[in-house]
Amino acid sequence: MLKFIKHNMETIGGVEIFPIISLIIFFTFFVGLFVWVATYKKDTIEELSNMPFMDDEEHKVDSNSRKL
Repeated sequence: MLKFIKHNMETIGGVEIFPIISLIIFFTFFVGLFVWVATYKKDTIEELSNMPFMDDEEHKVDSNSRKL
């Protein structure tokens, strides 16, 4: 089966650029994600991690705005 795929890919002109483009997109996404996480405010992370342990009044959440 790999012979059929390899033969079809060899007949497409410029196909060798697609793995390079895929690698660049993949690498850029994860580097961007790492930078976003590394620069996120520590206070916000701590607040978000403690949200499940807080009461609704502490969240300032309106009980009428919840969707069921």
